Amino acid sequence: MKNEIGDFLDHLTYERNVSINTVTAYREDLESFVGFLCNDFFTLGRDQLDWPRVDRLAIRSYIAFLARKKLSRASMARHLSTLRTFFRFLMREEIVENNPARTVTTPKREKYLPSVLQSSDIAVLFEQPDVSNALGLRDLACLEMLYASGLRISELVGIDIDDVELRGRLVKVRGKGSKERIVPFGSKAEAALRAWLRERKAPADEPAIFVNYRGERITTRSVRRLFERYVRAASLRAGISPHTLRHSFATHLLNAGADLRSIQELLGHASLSTTQKYTHLNDYQLLAVYKKAHPRA
Repeated sequence: MKNEIGDFLDHLTYERNVSINTVTAYREDLESFVGFLCNDFFTLGRDQLDWPRVDRLAIRSYIAFLARKKLSRASMARHLSTLRTFFRFLMREEIVENNPARTVTTPKREKYLPSVLQSSDIAVLFEQPDVSNALGLRDLACLEMLYASGLRISELVGIDIDDVELRGRLVKVRGKGSKERIVPFGSKAEAALRAWLRERKAPADEPAIFVNYRGERITTRSVRRLFERYVRAASLRAGISPHTLRHSFATHLLNAGADLRSIQELLGHASLSTTQKYTHLNDYQLLAVYKKAHPRA
């Protein structure tokens, strides 16, 4: 085995503009696969591993190996997707003649319902930041934007001042794969942003709209920490994360009559199937209403 994995990761980074987190996940998946091939399947050294020797049986054996390790079906499906993408790259580079992962069946993923907050819970959560000081104003603005625009944490911390049009209530967001989209936000988020910007202190060359006490761009870890603190202060249930506000954003729009395509655009989902999980949640809500209201339910 030469440096095919390194070449593949460079291809993802520089040619496909894949995010650092995604590249890291690919690397970890492939290292796991190589470890399996060398230690469990072929029993040979890494320098002796030859990709053309890897066949469909090796892929199926690896998926069975992951199942024995009690990985979830979603995790196994991700590993298989990584292998398919990697072997497509090897075919392009003429290192292998076929893709042994192509015809291996993807394990069916478990269906789950995203956690969603009620509007009343969100109101209580947003009352927690101490708006008598600058960091409290910043934290409230962060919370408002997460919910108002359905942002991922990485998208929130990546916002620059020049990305925000306060008068038009629009923000330019850089999502997965550096894809940009324009997302609206409401009057309460606008008010929170204006209040924070009046107190924001940062060097003139710092473009980030959300900065820490040193005037530097805040991190995703910082946002998670402040969110957890306010969730505890609001006495909300366990398991709520910043991503819960994104789920709530989508579900509340759907319940109010927004169409799925529009929600897909707002969330920055590449595939409509990713957005459709919110329709399952809506189905459960309809079922609850039916059971409560129908005389023969």
